[in-house]
Amino acid sequence: MGPNDSRNLWISIGAGVFATFMLYSYSQEKKAELEKAAGDKVRVVVARADIGEMDTIYDDVLEVREKSRNDVEPDAVDSISSLVGSVAAIPIKKGQTITRNAITEVGPETGLAITVAPGKRPVTIPISPERANANLIRPGDRVDIYAMIETGRGLNQKREITLFSQDVTVLATGVNVNNNLPRTIERDPSGKAVIQTTLTGDTKYSNVTLEMKVEEAQDMIFLAASNPSSIILTVRNPNDRKVMPRLPASSAESIQSRTTSLVPGSSSTTPLNGAGAPGR
Repeated sequence: MGPNDSRNLWISIGAGVFATFMLYSYSQEKKAELEKAAGDKVRVVVARADIGEMDTIYDDVLEVREKSRNDVEPDAVDSISSLVGSVAAIPIKKGQTITRNAITEVGPETGLAITVAPGKRPVTIPISPERANANLIRPGDRVDIYAMIETGRGLNQKREITLFSQDVTVLATGVNVNNNLPRTIERDPSGKAVIQTTLTGDTKYSNVTLEMKVEEAQDMIFLAASNPSSIILTVRNPNDRKVMPRLPASSAESIQSRTTSLVPGSSSTTPLNGAGAPGR
């Protein structure tokens, strides 16, 4: 082997070693990139059980899992609290990552059905500010309902105000719908957290929707159809859930009787209502 052949051999060996080194470096670099990508985990919310279309989403059907960032959709949700009270816009399968385009908020587009408790019915009645606490009632509030009942005709006509129903949930004011009874769920300004509060909205609504027992709904529909102006709503403190015994109805005679009994020198010392029972 001549000098040139020996030199060419060493050049070939050197080139082979260099190529092998470069190939090894490239493969190691790619391996590191793949391992880094696989090891870059993010937390996402997934369905713990199947969620049907238009179902209200609660925390018992959700869980947080870690997934590779490359396998997660860009609009995946990472917080359970931000989903509670929302509605599934499409069916969501068990194990499926929850994305923003798969959920919606309760509102006119989702209707009332998902907000009504089983065994109860929504009843919509017309109202005015003087009959609904200046229209300051909000979805999720609870109200007492009074009704003016007229009986008899002519000289025998009589009007009475009676406490019709107590602690009734307001499902909606106008098209402003309550989304998690008896409270509402809203996102804070950052959009990352939720707060539970009474819905806020305008005061120009002309009707409210109430959640009532079936038998109460029937009577309320009769009142609303025959004399809607006879219905008066009074809002309750949210912590006041006590149902009082129904009071005797108030009439002109019962009010006059109570007023007269308080006049000094009156023969009666105990206020009486129209039914002859002691007044409060």
